[in-house]
Amino acid sequence: MKADLILYNIGSLVTSREIEKTSDMTNMENIEIIENAYLAVKDDKILQVGKEPIPKDLVDSNTAMVDVHKKVVTPGIVDSHTHLVFYGSRENELPLKIKGVPYLEILRNGGGILSTVRATRKATKDELIKKAMDTLDRMLCFGVTTVESKSGYGLSLEQELKQLEVNSELNKKHPIDIVSTFMGAHAVPEEYRDRPHDYIDEIIKMLPEIKKRNLAEFCDIFCEDEVFSVDESRKILTEAKKEGYKLKIHADEIVSLGGAELAGEVGAVSAEHLMAVSDEGIKSLKENNVIANILPATSFNLGKNYAPVRKMIDEGVNVAISSDYNPGSCPTENMQLVMQICSSQLKMTPAEIFKGVTLNGARALTRENTIGSLEKGKKADFIVYDTDNLNYIFYNFGINHVKDVYKDGKIVVKNKERVY
Repeated sequence: MKADLILYNIGSLVTSREIEKTSDMTNMENIEIIENAYLAVKDDKILQVGKEPIPKDLVDSNTAMVDVHKKVVTPGIVDSHTHLVFYGSRENELPLKIKGVPYLEILRNGGGILSTVRATRKATKDELIKKAMDTLDRMLCFGVTTVESKSGYGLSLEQELKQLEVNSELNKKHPIDIVSTFMGAHAVPEEYRDRPHDYIDEIIKMLPEIKKRNLAEFCDIFCEDEVFSVDESRKILTEAKKEGYKLKIHADEIVSLGGAELAGEVGAVSAEHLMAVSDEGIKSLKENNVIANILPATSFNLGKNYAPVRKMIDEGVNVAISSDYNPGSCPTENMQLVMQICSSQLKMTPAEIFKGVTLNGARALTRENTIGSLEKGKKADFIVYDTDNLNYIFYNFGINHVKDVYKDGKIVVKNKERVY
């Protein structure tokens, strides 16, 4: 079969295909990296990858040949935890954070999530779409090709539907693929402040209504002190599972509450945050094959502890890395900065980081059979970096190293500018 497109003269091709682990590798370093490589595309899928020379049977007069001049090529980044759709911003809370006012206190006083809920409820769908499209453009230029987007700034059926419908529209309008998560259990809205158990009942009523409209694949919950308890989270997630949702859980972000243990108990695909995860929680993640989705830029921004990623890796847990893009604790679209924080603060190696933002990011969205690595038959989502080696991406931090981005085999960012 002839290729439509071949990238050649690749210095380092990170395929992120899982390979046999050797004695000097962690369980996060066993990904394939090919030096002096080529990558062939047919239609919107990967046709073949390998070490040069390029097989002659891949090429004919219609094959577009692209010399990348010894640069690094990787799969597109999978950002598997974001709160993409919202309105307003919360820079007014910055002085409180600088003074050390705890997040839960800000939330208790009507700020935090509840502040964004008020702004998002007032916004029209068109306003939400426009704001999110601008955000997605920035994410795309940083190399992101798939994004998970949670609701949770509506906190009523009508408003949650609005957010999820925006996700659906964004998926049609933007090159980035949008994976939709229902998170009505993000906080207790102000109108239910004195009767939180009634709001839990409302969430359970929302589940079938959202599912029958096919607006969300996952259900997530903020299992945290003063938000939703372990028992309340179990109740909601159990009902969500009955309705056919795959499960995620914001677990052990601020207090070691037992969210990671619950993630294993209910069969969640991923547990998110995990800065305060217990040893038993880590054991639960490993034994139940739950992806640990860490969000280090949130810790960086808040000046809080990081998730114990080295311990999780040593225990054999599969780790994904995401941005947690949101208007409060992590308002950044720069996934390369997130990756650089993993290098400098968490002491993760380039191979571990790339596995976390590609193959394991795809696993956190149950899409590892179609994205997350450059293998025959998978989507042709990949990045050309303007660097000659992997280390430089982490050494020269705080800037955008992405040169070109290809989505479904078509170039959508060229020389750092979007062209879709």
